[in-house]
Amino acid sequence: MSEGPLVDEFMRHLQASLDEAMDIEDKIERHDRILQLEIAIQEAIIFKNRYKELVSHGIDPLVLVAQKEGQEAPPPATKSQALTLGGSNCEKCGSALDPDLDFCPACGAIVK
Repeated sequence: MSEGPLVDEFMRHLQASLDEAMDIEDKIERHDRILQLEIAIQEAIIFKNRYKELVSHGIDPLVLVAQKEGQEAPPPATKSQALTLGGSNCEKCGSALDPDLDFCPACGAIVK
């Protein structure tokens, strides 16, 4: 059992903080705080999706592995790729699926 809050709880905290930030009177301070919180939420989503992706491939995401000598490092995932890593892909066309939809937004195939 975990010793502290989970990523989902942290994301809920960030969302609640974002709601509270809407009440900041100073326009610049409000804008800066909202931007800070939105970036934190995006990073939490990226972390959660990447963690799930590694676990699904049987890799312990918390173990650091040294790169082998002479081996080139793969390019880092783009922001949009990282945000969708935890999702699934359409069996028909391979496009990223939206978990809230029961069909593929790219080709219209029904998702099982």
